Amino acid sequence: MSEGAILVLGGRSEIGLEVARRVAPGRRVVLAARRAGDLDHERALLLADGARSVTTAEFDADDLATHESVLAGIGPIDTVIVAFGILGDQEVAETDPTHAVSIVHTDYVAHVHVLTILANMLRRRGTGTIVVFSSVAGVRVRRANYVYGSAKAGLDGFASGLADALAGSGVRLLLVRPGFVIGRMTEGMSPAPFASTPARVAEATVRALRSGRGEVWVPAVLRPLFATLRLLPRPLWRRLPR
Repeated sequence: MSEGAILVLGGRSEIGLEVARRVAPGRRVVLAARRAGDLDHERALLLADGARSVTTAEFDADDLATHESVLAGIGPIDTVIVAFGILGDQEVAETDPTHAVSIVHTDYVAHVHVLTILANMLRRRGTGTIVVFSSVAGVRVRRANYVYGSAKAGLDGFASGLADALAGSGVRLLLVRPGFVIGRMTEGMSPAPFASTPARVAEATVRALRSGRGEVWVPAVLRPLFATLRLLPRPLWRRLPR
């Protein structure tokens, strides 16, 4: 069976690109995003890091009807880095149901749709790896960002169940749970404790890929921390910042 491509769904994602740069040497990489013709900078970075070739594909995560045709047009896929998503505006979402639904649609519904298609494709191929980025925001949803957090909670549950469903199929799913990541999405926000960067998240993700793990928290201290925070009384929990 021929070697498949590394596909980044969300080709502008800082984390997705950092992961791809670390696994790209000698490989064919496909960056899928809206305005795919404007990915010259990302293509150049991957080629400089040793990718054999880098192509782009037009991909709108919110346009569910196009998912299957976009993926079918890429050819054999080996590794998929699912890295699209939006933070949205919590304050707006609390009073604007359209904005609230748009966050949940991108961060949960679109993921469920494309992950189901990918799982079917890779099962037929009999091999492959899917990397899904959840968030500690979904481990216990906070008042400060409950719309985004609820979408991530749904995604975390779906991806965990899908990983179990894929057991024995030759396809594996790595679930990544980062904490606050300093980058474009959080620009202007005060970093939370144990904040990370796209590069650090990528390093932890690649280590987990190479060790065969099924999930990874970034940084690792967040796992025991949230085991404790789950027990925090609700009156205290609701006062926590983002």
